[in-house]
Amino acid sequence: MNDTATSHEEPIREIVIGDSRITLLGTAHVSRASADKVRELLDGDHYDAVAVELCPSRYHALIDPDALSRMDLFKVLKEGKVAMVAASLALGAYQQRLADQFGIEPGAEQRAAVRYALDHHRPVLLIDREIGVTLKRISHNVGWFKRFGLFAGLIAGLISKEEVTEEEVERLKEGDMLETTFAEFAEDRQDLYLPLIDERDRYMAANLLSEIRANGHERILAVVGAGHMKGIARYLQEGDPEPRATLRELERLPTPSRWPRLIPWIIVALILVGFGIGFSRSSELGWQMVMDWVLINGGLAALGALIAAAHPLTVVTAFLAAPLTSLNPTIGAGMVTAAAEIYLRKPQVGDFSRLRQDTVSLKGWWKNRVSRTLLVFIFSTLGSAVGTYVAGFRIFERLT
Repeated sequence: MNDTATSHEEPIREIVIGDSRITLLGTAHVSRASADKVRELLDGDHYDAVAVELCPSRYHALIDPDALSRMDLFKVLKEGKVAMVAASLALGAYQQRLADQFGIEPGAEQRAAVRYALDHHRPVLLIDREIGVTLKRISHNVGWFKRFGLFAGLIAGLISKEEVTEEEVERLKEGDMLETTFAEFAEDRQDLYLPLIDERDRYMAANLLSEIRANGHERILAVVGAGHMKGIARYLQEGDPEPRATLRELERLPTPSRWPRLIPWIIVALILVGFGIGFSRSSELGWQMVMDWVLINGGLAALGALIAAAHPLTVVTAFLAAPLTSLNPTIGAGMVTAAAEIYLRKPQVGDFSRLRQDTVSLKGWWKNRVSRTLLVFIFSTLGSAVGTYVAGFRIFERLT
């Protein structure tokens, strides 16, 4: 096994593994030069396969940009994927803002590589880890407060009208798009590095080794972010006797802790105990506590729906539903309010088709019925959660 580095505008590194040669092309995901270099290499040399820094879901989004128009909102709600979909839209919106500044579509170099491979009947190797797995491993690696901060940062990034700074441009040229986007909102990037960069370096190297062993590709062009080149090359050179086992290890989802699942039930039990104590002292005190619970919990959930510009009847639904759903951890206020919003303002085909374009701007999130439904879910859920704690403290204040 050996490797050679050549000096080009876009960094290139070749790794020889047995009878196979892997050409690693480092790219910037919003660079026109990167897309041009991909075309130059593919036109000038013969490759058995083209590997791209994409996972299956990102690949399908690339070749089928209208997939969002077929999204089932009720399914998203039922499967608890609202936060994931909203984060993905916010991530895409931030990347689009960067791309608009440079006058090039995000991932143009990946599109060029995929298009060439398909036109010349070459296999396309999707070597990156599924983005949902990466996001879940990131979430597991940071505390809940920073987790909320990252998501809030992605949403807040939509407000900014400022152009990308010179420092950020250089970071884009040297790094990874996902890393750059998240690092923009993270005060400390160390806890993001392992799941976001190192694990994916190892995963992509293992995927390349697995493909060589399974299919015997002699020449592979791997189009990856420049920030991944060093790590992938190192893992390729180190070798991996069991690449499939490595892939399974890195695809494993973190085991959720039991405590977070128990906390809502503990809170419900405490609230009900509080009600019981209050009514045992006097019916007047008991009803005062019930009134506090309804007004605070329902009021804050309704305020969240109002901030999301929900339909007036959805706001009323939030007020009525939150005090009840907060006593049943199996269903959240956001589920009820989002369902009501969909019923009252059924998203049209045009809303789905414009979703990616609309979510680039802050105003578009409230204008588009699909993204607004996601906001109704998020803000009413947040309002109900805050209301649960505030009302809980108020109830126990009355008992002291």
